[in-house]
Amino acid sequence: MPLKRSMVPQSVYRRQLAARLKELRAATGLTLTEVADRLEVNQGSLSRIENGERGTTPVLVRALMDLYDVKDEDHRADVLDLVRADKEQQKPWWRKYSTVLTPTRYDGYLALEAGATHLASYQPMLVPGLLQTEDYARAVISQMRKNLSPPQVESLVRVRMERQNSRLGGDAPTGLRAILDEAVLRRTVGSAEAMRDQMRKLMEASEGPNVTVQLLPFSLGAHPGLYGPFVILTFPPPTPDLVWLENPKNSVYLESTQDVENYTDIFDQLRSTALDPSETRTRIARISKELEE
Repeated sequence: MPLKRSMVPQSVYRRQLAARLKELRAATGLTLTEVADRLEVNQGSLSRIENGERGTTPVLVRALMDLYDVKDEDHRADVLDLVRADKEQQKPWWRKYSTVLTPTRYDGYLALEAGATHLASYQPMLVPGLLQTEDYARAVISQMRKNLSPPQVESLVRVRMERQNSRLGGDAPTGLRAILDEAVLRRTVGSAEAMRDQMRKLMEASEGPNVTVQLLPFSLGAHPGLYGPFVILTFPPPTPDLVWLENPKNSVYLESTQDVENYTDIFDQLRSTALDPSETRTRIARISKELEE
């Protein structure tokens, strides 16, 4: 399955803007070359704007809408609002941590997550970052990224905690459905006490209105999730969903309809075979109790 390895768009607003400008141009029948010639702008720059790879300015967007004969003031205002919203999101809270985020394109993921209304996460090895305790996160980051200094590790722990407050708290929290393999709970990350605290947090979070946690028991045997972890991000219409795959050096996202549908099918299969939320809490409590024995 081919992976799209271009840089992640910086915001959901940029993706919406790109799609809107492409639609407006297509409606006129103009090619990118013709638009570039008429406005005397670089064709490559226009292409990157339409692909969501770079932002633009209100001046250029107004010129494009004039060329595309967009006269409706409300329509024009909506498009310009996307330009402004994209620029506002270029100053995110995580920018101060850029030196430890960029090696795995984690900053790109944060930008996308910030605009998502729902997240469907499958993890066969680790608790999802949005549900980790500080101690668990510290143990994971320090062991998985040996190249980081202790202060850098602490910076990433703070990022993880701020993500939780930003995405799962507030007036409009993101919906999160997390499916975990039982191996996640059986692997001791940090100390036994840290694992008990982590399991307690999982049970408490799963009782909230916007978080669902389900467990895939070992007794299930092989299942489609054994290919590896993934996150499906859902955005407000008309922005399409995408899939995020995190790798040590070159994380990627998939946005083709076929790829998203494939991963959605896999997630639905996992959800249907996993323990329901109530059974999951019972199983987590039992595993936590075993750590005390």
